[in-house]
Amino acid sequence: PAEIYQHACRVVGVVPVSYYLRNLSDSILNLNHRGLGPLGVKALAIALASDVRLTTLELKDNYLLAEGTRYIVEMLKANVTIQNLNLSNNHLQTAGAECITKFLVDNISIQSLKLSNGFKEDDAKYFADTFSTNYRVKELDLSHNDFSGKGGEHLGQLLSNEGLETLDLSWNHLRMKGAVALSAGLKQGNITLKHLDLSWNGFGNEGALALGEALKYNNTLVLLNLSHNRITNEGAEMLCKGLEANDTLHTLRQLAYNTLTVEGALALLNTVKNSHRSALEEINISNVLVNENFVRLLEVTRQWHPGLEVHYGGVGGFMAKKPNKRPDPMKVIQDYLDERKLRLWDFFRNIDKDGTMRVPVSDFRRAVQQQSTIPLDRHQIEELIQKLDKDRTGLVDYR
Repeated sequence: PAEIYQHACRVVGVVPVSYYLRNLSDSILNLNHRGLGPLGVKALAIALASDVRLTTLELKDNYLLAEGTRYIVEMLKANVTIQNLNLSNNHLQTAGAECITKFLVDNISIQSLKLSNGFKEDDAKYFADTFSTNYRVKELDLSHNDFSGKGGEHLGQLLSNEGLETLDLSWNHLRMKGAVALSAGLKQGNITLKHLDLSWNGFGNEGALALGEALKYNNTLVLLNLSHNRITNEGAEMLCKGLEANDTLHTLRQLAYNTLTVEGALALLNTVKNSHRSALEEINISNVLVNENFVRLLEVTRQWHPGLEVHYGGVGGFMAKKPNKRPDPMKVIQDYLDERKLRLWDFFRNIDKDGTMRVPVSDFRRAVQQQSTIPLDRHQIEELIQKLDKDRTGLVDYR
């Protein structure tokens, strides 16, 4: 193998990687961040084609481009011992995505594949088409790509695959339409997926609602990562409706770093406590400050779920009081006039000394403030002015 590699380097015109020459007998070859480029990986591929010891090949961050991908694919057609392949951060682009997915159609060896490459929206279709027939790959990493709305639809189709067990879709742009489409795929087709990472996508409450619906029907998912997804207490409650019916999810990892407060934390805990079907053993809300009520509820819940582990940020949170809804300021004025049997016209005419039917905002504000019997605070007066002077002309036109 050493002679083959050195000869290939001379023919191609690249410097041999000494690390490879020193570790020829290893089953794991880590050549991440080596700057190989297309020609460097071409020489390597010539040597690896006949390497029967290798099971794991790490080639992250080598600027392989689509050209380098073709050399790797040709090598993999001959080498059937490599099971784990990392081609992340190599600027593979659309041509590289097409190349690797075409190979996977007939793949018999690759079981774990990492492809964080900034693939574009339409590139997701290649993966959806390939994984409709490829059941060999068990772990697929498509994180740090640019999949969003249309990409979510294709990835939803990808979930019909009956081989995938671990899927990493973190650091994409799956929000609203894309999040809903992906959740629909999880609801309808998948029967093997156990670990799903959706962190850093911005699912929002719309995505949480769709995911909650999917969890009512999915009976294979064991671990779900939803950190950094802009989910509020409202979204957590929507998610809980799915968790009530789900009896397989063990780990709700990293629901942390959403905009949850103690209300959302209590909703999650009450769901586990009140659901006899719940299999949850770990909930991560590590950035949420809880209160004493939460701690007591957790102790009670553990009587029925002794293995439950909840990671929270500490005790010291408080229940947010809903602000009192202010009455509409125009209605307040109308009620004031009705009590005194006055017309709205009379109210404005008393302020409009010139009779132009246009009152300067400053005069209007002063007049309302001087009417101590009108129960309007400063915020309501400003809200009223914004309604009456929508174009910011400085005049209240009451025609």
